[in-house]
Amino acid sequence: MGRAFVYVILGGGVAAGYAALEFTRKGVAPGELCIISEEPVAPYERPALSKGYLLPEAPSRLPSFHTCVGANEERLSPKWYKEHGIELVLGTRVISADVRRKTLLTAAGETITFKFLIIATGARALKLEEFGVTGSDAPNVCYLRNLADANRLVDVMGSRSGGNAVVIGGGYIGMECAASLVINKMNVTMVFPEPHCMARLFSPRIAAYYEEFYKSKGVQFVKGTVLSSFDFDSDGQVTSVNLRDGTQLPADVVVVGIGIRPNTSLFEGQLTVDKGGIKTNGKMQTSNASVYAVGDVAAFPVKLFGETRRLEHVDSARKSAIHAVASILDPQKADEFDYLPFFYSRVFAFSWQFYGDNAGEVVHFGDFSGSRIGAYWVSKGHLVGSFLEGGTKEEYDAIALATKLKPAVEDLAKLEELGLEFALAISERPVETSPPSGDNDENPPGLAVEKPTVYPWHAAAGVAVAASVAAFAYWYGRRRRRW
Repeated sequence: MGRAFVYVILGGGVAAGYAALEFTRKGVAPGELCIISEEPVAPYERPALSKGYLLPEAPSRLPSFHTCVGANEERLSPKWYKEHGIELVLGTRVISADVRRKTLLTAAGETITFKFLIIATGARALKLEEFGVTGSDAPNVCYLRNLADANRLVDVMGSRSGGNAVVIGGGYIGMECAASLVINKMNVTMVFPEPHCMARLFSPRIAAYYEEFYKSKGVQFVKGTVLSSFDFDSDGQVTSVNLRDGTQLPADVVVVGIGIRPNTSLFEGQLTVDKGGIKTNGKMQTSNASVYAVGDVAAFPVKLFGETRRLEHVDSARKSAIHAVASILDPQKADEFDYLPFFYSRVFAFSWQFYGDNAGEVVHFGDFSGSRIGAYWVSKGHLVGSFLEGGTKEEYDAIALATKLKPAVEDLAKLEELGLEFALAISERPVETSPPSGDNDENPPGLAVEKPTVYPWHAAAGVAVAASVAAFAYWYGRRRRRW
């Protein structure tokens, strides 16, 4: 028993939905495209699970956050897929893949063949058992990676309102779930081994800014240690969390967010891997010319930094999926993927955006006792990363463009003094542009500028230096502060 398709997308997360929309925009015929997903529902915007889905009042529910509403595009309901002749094979696990023969075998025994395959398998949550701790199967221990996880967490929170919640991990999931637990009237303690939250992205000063606010909401932090074991009652429920430093924390709910691991197992030994993911070129094409990888599972060249990276964020999933489709359907016109790394989060009344890389020296600016703060990262004399909390659309666009241009920075003290004005000055200068390719928009969300022309190295350096000089001149002309 088997079926054949021209295009198959393996995975049902964010990337799958955005790829499907791009396929239809480029004229793929009904019956040519199939999406295979282990999840029982059509692709949806995964960020909603740690934000609106966990709210106690008017929570987000499907179909409101099916893709592609995260980018203000058409909402792709199951009816939409049917109307466009796209086969949804849901609740189905693929147990083996043969990229040479272009076949996938499902757990139900069906063989699906393809001409082109997009791997959008994403990643799975790391489990405690992988670190020698048992108890993940306890009824009140929760992870958060898919819709089923979110439903379980909602149920557990609802039945233990006012109780004690322990969050294991200080990254994205830990911070966003901790905020949701507080909003659901739980007493929250966060536990992580790093010296501060969001250690992979935040500087200590930025982390302290958010930690102080969390503390004002009643969140407690236990840093520099890890979970060692659980205590259980007679029903198998966790009653307390034991830490390696000897601390014991009472627990009615435990949320575990200790990282993810890309789902590459089906393709190991068949495709080249790198950075823990499936390696691609700038067209998102793997070591097999008929197979492409996108989203969390893909390790692709980031042109801005001249190296291969694997990025775990929804923006990368969306844009890499769109680019892969363009590369498949019109390979001669598709450029190399020119992606500006972008991360964001929204918790409580906070909303921050980060662009680029947090490498080199960090320069903070803004009022760290107020509602707007920011930072730049400077490496080898150039701006390589920008962070802003509480900005406007114009300001977020400005730091994105400034990071993309990588202007020269010689005086860190002056950069700190200029603060946001540095990026705003650069964004207000005319930028030479190349004609739009028509393939897809690879600018950061809301960036209202066209893609800069790609110049030879010396010309690009001149543009960046000129932008730097202009920023300082702009500041001296205005002599006012936005902070």
